[in-house]
Amino acid sequence: MNKTFNFNLVTLTMAVLAGLVAMSSCTKNPLSPGVEYMPDMYRSPSYETYSVNAMFSDSLSARQPVAGTITQGEWPHQGSLINALPYHRVNTIEEYAAAAADKSPLDSSAAHAEQGKVIFEKMCIHCHGVAGAGDGTLIATGKFPPPPAYNSTLKSLEEGKMFFSITYGKNLMGAHASQLTKEERWKVIRYVQQLQNI
Repeated sequence: MNKTFNFNLVTLTMAVLAGLVAMSSCTKNPLSPGVEYMPDMYRSPSYETYSVNAMFSDSLSARQPVAGTITQGEWPHQGSLINALPYHRVNTIEEYAAAAADKSPLDSSAAHAEQGKVIFEKMCIHCHGVAGAGDGTLIATGKFPPPPAYNSTLKSLEEGKMFFSITYGKNLMGAHASQLTKEERWKVIRYVQQLQNI
């Protein structure tokens, strides 16, 4: 009898404690999570962008990428290593001249030129024109001077210099490195080389 009484008392005590814990988590506010056990374990404090962060010696919450890392968009595309490494030239006149020695990692197949044509028609045709004669629709407005035709003064331009110009921009043409991967730039160049020979 005594054992039964003790068992019932323990059971009743446990039920009352469970009820108290459950009731303490209830609030009238439907958006409140109630009482949370160790909330810092699953609700980590976040920092506003560019706010002060005492965890770092320079107190910046927005961190610079680690030196030598490659951005996500530069990772090899469909098994190609062309996009894997950063461009090794900086934007100077000397580097532009030295870029003449750079060669395309793509072969001169018709498939690469066709893919380059698709990109050219999306990104370049509005200034350079259908045949690369510098007579695109944007030039036809008269607000901008025409770029040189591919089959005239640019006929002998080396592919390395073309890649440099697409990457950093040249004269009125802006940089296209943020819009085209390295592989796409080389494909455009394969198509431009066809237009050079028209």
